[in-house]
Amino acid sequence: MASKILAALAVAGLICGHAQAQDWPTKQAVKVVIPFTAGSGTDIVARTVFEQIGRQIGQAIVFENKGGGGTTVGSQAVMNAPADGYTILVNSTSHVVVASTYANLAYHPVNDFTPVTILAELPFVIAARAKYKTLKDLVDEGKAKPNSLNYGSAGAGSSGQLFIERFRIAAGFDAPHVPFRGTPEALTEIMGDRLDLFPAPAANVVGLAAEGKLASLAVSSRKRLPMLPDVPTTVEAGYPNSEYNFWVGALLPPKADPALVNKIHAQMKAALANPDVQRKIEALGGQAAVMEPKEFTAFLHDELKLNAAIVSASGFKPQ
Repeated sequence: MASKILAALAVAGLICGHAQAQDWPTKQAVKVVIPFTAGSGTDIVARTVFEQIGRQIGQAIVFENKGGGGTTVGSQAVMNAPADGYTILVNSTSHVVVASTYANLAYHPVNDFTPVTILAELPFVIAARAKYKTLKDLVDEGKAKPNSLNYGSAGAGSSGQLFIERFRIAAGFDAPHVPFRGTPEALTEIMGDRLDLFPAPAANVVGLAAEGKLASLAVSSRKRLPMLPDVPTTVEAGYPNSEYNFWVGALLPPKADPALVNKIHAQMKAALANPDVQRKIEALGGQAAVMEPKEFTAFLHDELKLNAAIVSASGFKPQ
């Protein structure tokens, strides 16, 4: 009798899942939760991609900026939402970073979600005081005068801090960390010669570097940026194992029906192939990117391990 009940429940779940896949996206507006402030790189990527998806599916897209807790508030809200495709999370590398920087995280960043695809890669640029002409200049000073350099980031445990920590460890110098609310405040401190380096989005650095107000010394990605073709990667500059990938990706609540996931993935893939979408992401200093759901899931597990290793090596204590 029990086996018959379980079989009936399984069939009911299967029918429900297929029904959800069939009604998406006509039932209601699609809500995209972004656990960052409006105007951030992640927010701009999310709006760029999903405004295009809205045009493709003929459905309204509602954007909700739900910050707090280092992106955990917005992520947890999506985790608790129905897995019907009408609530989608767009987060960044921070989605996996919190697994190592928060001592009692209420969810698993991969297992408690349904990964769909990466959307874009947005490498960091090491912005520094104008007196530094190369990355080696900065590193040499850091080695010659221990703890004489200071670096900023968007906050303790942020992706930017982990990137600089990885680079600092690879380069072999010590530097205290100074948290900032945002990029503009930090770059002002660099131009005032009160801060030595900061991991900034490329779009924030290009103009200031061209005017000689600061230096753009290296990018965190494996390849150079089209926006900054003369700026080497940190590995090209001579520091192996220093690269760091800041990405933006989309996830659904847990246990979403595979047919629904594939349907939504197809729309994301089409949007990311749109030339206007690609140009807007490139204007941020990034590159549009896409992965199959299984590939993205494996990628997230690898990112969990990488960031945990950086946290451990840096001595950062989880909050």
